[in-house]
Amino acid sequence: QVQLVESGGGLVQAGGSLRLSCAASGLTFSSYAMGWFRQAPGKEREFVAAISWSGGRADYAESVKGRFTISRDNAKNSAYLEMNSLEPEDTAAYYCAAVAGFWSEYVPVKTDEYDYWGQGTQATVSS
Repeated sequence: QVQLVESGGGLVQAGGSLRLSCAASGLTFSSYAMGWFRQAPGKEREFVAAISWSGGRADYAESVKGRFTISRDNAKNSAYLEMNSLEPEDTAAYYCAAVAGFWSEYVPVKTDEYDYWGQGTQATVSS
């Protein structure tokens, strides 16, 4: 079955960096668009970044533009989220998600557009 496993979360001071990874199995990874979402306590899950199946197109939430970078390595069946200049407001559980999308460079940004989800990894930014 499809599995998405996130890693790389942790505790970091404001201004610091973290690199999240999402390892995929059970699917043809290169045919799937990948997304990162986050959810803070008491809040709804929100879009962070997404990348097309080829890596040729990416989209970001306004709150993370210029600080976060999404990437993928289809040879390693993995997606990544490089997070720099972290702020306490970035504290959340981060989830990766996948949806089939090999027919276009469309980048889904809504939670209900994705078919598969990981269990999440916690990122905590202290002030």
